[in-house]
Amino acid sequence: MRVLQESVLPYISRAMLEMGVSSEESENLLGKATVADHGDLAIACHSLSRVLKKSPIDIGDEIASILTPLLEGIANVSSLNGFVNLKARDSWLAEKCGVVCSDSRLGVSIASNPRIVAIDYSSPNVAKEMHVGHLRSTVIGDSLTRILEFQGNTVIRENHIGDWGTPFGMLIEHLLDLGEDGKENELSVGDLDGFYKTARTKFDNDASFADRSRSRVVLLQGGDEDTLRLWQELVDESTRYFNEVYNLLGVLLVDDDLMGESAYHHLLPSVVQRLDEQGLLKNSEGADVVFPGGHLNRDGEPLPLIVRKGDGGYNYATTDLACIIDRVERLNVDDLLYVVGTPQSRHFQMVFSVARQARLIDDNHTAIHVNFGSVLGSDGKVLKSRSGSAVKLVDLLKESVSRAYDVIGEKNPSFSGIEKEEVAKSIGIGAVKYADLSTDRTRDYMFDWARMLSFEGDTAPYLQYAHARIRSIFEKVNDDSWHSSNLRIETEYESRLARSIISFSDVVESAAFDLMPNRICIYLHEIASSFGSFYENCPVLNADEIEIMQSRLLLCDTTARILSTGLGLLGIDAPNRM
Repeated sequence: MRVLQESVLPYISRAMLEMGVSSEESENLLGKATVADHGDLAIACHSLSRVLKKSPIDIGDEIASILTPLLEGIANVSSLNGFVNLKARDSWLAEKCGVVCSDSRLGVSIASNPRIVAIDYSSPNVAKEMHVGHLRSTVIGDSLTRILEFQGNTVIRENHIGDWGTPFGMLIEHLLDLGEDGKENELSVGDLDGFYKTARTKFDNDASFADRSRSRVVLLQGGDEDTLRLWQELVDESTRYFNEVYNLLGVLLVDDDLMGESAYHHLLPSVVQRLDEQGLLKNSEGADVVFPGGHLNRDGEPLPLIVRKGDGGYNYATTDLACIIDRVERLNVDDLLYVVGTPQSRHFQMVFSVARQARLIDDNHTAIHVNFGSVLGSDGKVLKSRSGSAVKLVDLLKESVSRAYDVIGEKNPSFSGIEKEEVAKSIGIGAVKYADLSTDRTRDYMFDWARMLSFEGDTAPYLQYAHARIRSIFEKVNDDSWHSSNLRIETEYESRLARSIISFSDVVESAAFDLMPNRICIYLHEIASSFGSFYENCPVLNADEIEIMQSRLLLCDTTARILSTGLGLLGIDAPNRM
């Protein structure tokens, strides 16, 4: 608990000075207690033996004797095996927890120096269906957007779709072959892959079609009016499909967030010019490249970042550098986040290095690759459909909702109609998101229907049900006076729950700082578990005293608000009934 640490640090510094220990020597000695039963915080005394010429046990006993009277109203102090343990007193917990209970933001402060953040995520390709590989980028980016905005930062969502380049020559020619009216048979929501694959097959097997496609690319890049109109048809149809997935997934992305490769096409010559002006551009086998340093190929030679190919065409790196120029100079951002899979790590390291060398960004900016692992099937390999192709994201989401609908029918037969459908969607989509977000994003995770839709364990349905169960308590409460009641902590179960409540702000800050949504998942499971123990052992509506009932109702309400807010930061609904 940061608030406890801030409360005790001045007294610890005073005790150390009294013992002849300088502030430099006592830095970083206070940390989280390794054994929760011993305390909330602990001071490790072992490194002080060299300074004080005493055993850690004697030092711990001496520190404890000094701190005990100083922390009388804050924490209990004990010494054990060279550690000084500090455990918050129930009266102090009640006071601090009461502050959180009465706060509409549950103790989470607005950032004192808010940032302007551009977050690049989702990034599907035009005329291609979104597959399960897009899931992680979309839900991680969406959660980080919500977390950073909750802190008071300005977040600019940048959906960097693939809507430009050589493939569009073959796509436009295939569109023309179908005819303006005939395209509806193949280019439609849910069948974009079929359209793309047919065009690719023709390109690979029909020399005449391939020649037409290459010529069409020249017309597209040259701004031919009719070609641009056909290109826009492809973009519009794909956008309708993207929106179907985004609406089902319940993410924040809208049309205004689309910033495709085409949006930066006019900046590509400027990228080359700026790199050349900084003396960074080199010629390598006919291509214009930059050697950022620190990266070697398989032969141990310096690895170049290709900016302009030998045929005059631009590369992905050129577009990414153009993005940086646009986001820094037009949007005036402080931070650039890229939610992209781990295999692209080297690419982004090189792009960021070149951007700094070219002075496109400076020390006032941060550029971070928010990398993530893969979604695996039960065989431990990247999740595939039965046919061996990538699993379509829309199919996966619809199946999860369907499975959730069946689970609800078994668990609560009274549910029916629209309410059942809405709750099934909340549970099904929430289960998919939570299974993804609850894993350290840098790691792979295994997709498991049975586990993720379970109402037990570390799952979204477990947390959603915990929230709904708390809300059901208040259906039996007719008096709202508990809102202004004083909090009383009288049992270990109330104490444990209060500690969880106080820690919410710490977790949000930690998740935002390290860009790790899974820390919120870990915390939500812990507070739900704490509430479960509290509810089993502490009567609420049947409490012995009205004051105790009101205090416990306040704990119940705050826990429900934290569950709802925390799930909201993950982009997951918290139904009031399940």
